[in-house]
Amino acid sequence: MRRDDDERGSAIVEFVFIALVVFVPLVYLVAGFSAVQRGVFAADAAAREAGRAIGTAPDPVTGAARAEAAVALAVEDQSVDATDVRIAYLPAGVECTATNGGYRPALVPGEEFSVCVTVTVRVPLLPEFIDANTATGQFVVERDRYVDP
Repeated sequence: MRRDDDERGSAIVEFVFIALVVFVPLVYLVAGFSAVQRGVFAADAAAREAGRAIGTAPDPVTGAARAEAAVALAVEDQSVDATDVRIAYLPAGVECTATNGGYRPALVPGEEFSVCVTVTVRVPLLPEFIDANTATGQFVVERDRYVDP
């Protein structure tokens, strides 16, 4: 068994070629998928925490402040930029796709409303005008009917 001199070093060239053609796009796909999944997790967690924060607040002003702080913490936990987040409140039974932003919860006993948090997802290495994906989380808040005066 004699090796041909023409074949020396070809395994390294083939490995480098396959690494560039297969592994680099694969790593980019994993990074892009991770960014999208991180945005979805951030939107869901932020909506849930904002709903809990405003649902237990004594008045609407305090509740809105608590909800914004809860959203900031939830998206920071997922390493999402807080400037890419929008909070909206909707009446019960309305989907987040119909966000009009005109509803404000009164926080009266027995009130039901939804908290919608929309996060803009940034995929790595894509320019901003291409990168317009959003993830939306929704949480339904039901205030207790019986509250101590």
